[in-house]
Amino acid sequence: MTEVAERDGGVTLEDLKKRMAEFAKERDWDQFHSPRNLLLALVGEVGELSEIFQWKGEVPRGLPDWKDEEKQHVGEELSDVLLYLVRLSDICGIDLGKAALRKIGLNAIKYPVKLSKGSNKKFTQINAADNSDSKSNSDGV
Repeated sequence: MTEVAERDGGVTLEDLKKRMAEFAKERDWDQFHSPRNLLLALVGEVGELSEIFQWKGEVPRGLPDWKDEEKQHVGEELSDVLLYLVRLSDICGIDLGKAALRKIGLNAIKYPVKLSKGSNKKFTQINAADNSDSKSNSDGV
């Protein structure tokens, strides 16, 4: 199998997609890579990642108090999640990069800076608050 070349910008989703397709083909695993099977494998990996954090409480960014071995384990589980996600998107015929950029745009509309900056409220709560403000303003209040 050819190595994925790391460029200055890092590895692309397309690089990973090709590498995962080649990896599965070499092992004759395409027969097992249905969307359902890949999704269930992805969920399993998310569970394994969750186990690492399960009893840690809140953890600061960068995992400053974690041992190198723990950080490496997090990296391995994050990689498993990413690789299954990339493979699932490929099998489903979804351009994950384009889908992600589209979703960021939709979220920008759903969570306008004016209404959501510094808030952890869901969009239904933000919109409810905005609608009540609009009603108040239209009533002259």
